[in-house]
Amino acid sequence: MTDGGVRHTGGCLCGAVRFEIIGALAPVQLCYCSQCRKAQGGPVASNIPVAADAFSMICGADALTHFQSSPDKERAFCPRCGSPVYSRRASLPAVLRVRAGLIDGPVGAALAHHAYVDDCADWWTIEGDLPRYPEAAP
Repeated sequence: MTDGGVRHTGGCLCGAVRFEIIGALAPVQLCYCSQCRKAQGGPVASNIPVAADAFSMICGADALTHFQSSPDKERAFCPRCGSPVYSRRASLPAVLRVRAGLIDGPVGAALAHHAYVDDCADWWTIEGDLPRYPEAAP
């Protein structure tokens, strides 16, 4: 195990999909785009960028369903309970954006920023002093 033995586990609501991440977690990125809202069913998606080689499936890899939500983005989710697990851009295949809410126990990662704030739902107010980006974060 690398990174001082730091290991995080997580999984979907029904438990059919389980995964592990080796290494410290990057800060959580908050996204308010309409695609993320629809995929999450809420005002914001909380994503942690994870190197694909630090992510592995414990169980349920065959159960994952993949959906291409745009030409460059694929989303993976559990077809049994509907939990979104991660997304990946074709233009950045070495990075998964794992949904922070699926990680077991303390995440230990700070919040990074708010992205796509110009697309935020009109019924949601963004609070706090984190950096805000009208579209994708630089």
